Amino acid sequence: MSSYGDPSLETTILNSTNTYRLQHNASTVTWNSTLADFAQAYAQTCKWEHSDSPYGENLAAGYSSPGRAIDGWYRESSMYSYRQSSFSEQTGHFTQLVWQRTDAVGCGAARCNNNDIKGWFLVCEYYPPGNVIGAFAGNV
Repeated sequence: MSSYGDPSLETTILNSTNTYRLQHNASTVTWNSTLADFAQAYAQTCKWEHSDSPYGENLAAGYSSPGRAIDGWYRESSMYSYRQSSFSEQTGHFTQLVWQRTDAVGCGAARCNNNDIKGWFLVCEYYPPGNVIGAFAGNV
């Protein structure tokens, strides 16, 4: 499994993301350098809060590798209610990860050491963004 700072970050992100997406009949996503540049710039701020990104966004900190962070996002699927098909704070990473209309991803990572984050901070941006209120039933 790729580690942070490894040149294969893109490959790891795409492989992990697309493995989970295919389990939900979502098409594979491709890497987008504009999204990756935005994500990298935001990761370097080391702020544990969502940016003002116009994209969909997932944040992770405290994981030993990017693949494990994505695994953590996907584990939220066990709490998702397909019957209700709506947004929840507990499952928002999962729903963005597998959102069917999303076709591009770009991520960045930075090592942080402040009051918000200790260790690696992973930021992934998605386009088109997911978690659109009223559109969960057709996208998750």
